[in-house]
Amino acid sequence: MANASKSKKQKPSWFRRAGAKIKETFSELKRVTWPKFGTVLKTTGLVLVIVLVFLLVVTGVDIGLGALLDLIA
Repeated sequence: MANASKSKKQKPSWFRRAGAKIKETFSELKRVTWPKFGTVLKTTGLVLVIVLVFLLVVTGVDIGLGALLDLIA
């Protein structure tokens, strides 16, 4: 029974597994196709506009509900 447990493959050490994961990550990053600078600017601008619109909507709802609360109280 003791020989059977020794013959099983042992799990690699934590450092070997971490090193393999880092290698794998860099290997994947080499395959990434990065967007052009113009595309990044356009999408960033679009995200900022959408965030500002939602900010205005949420602020408007907050002010409206605050006014209704003042009317009730």
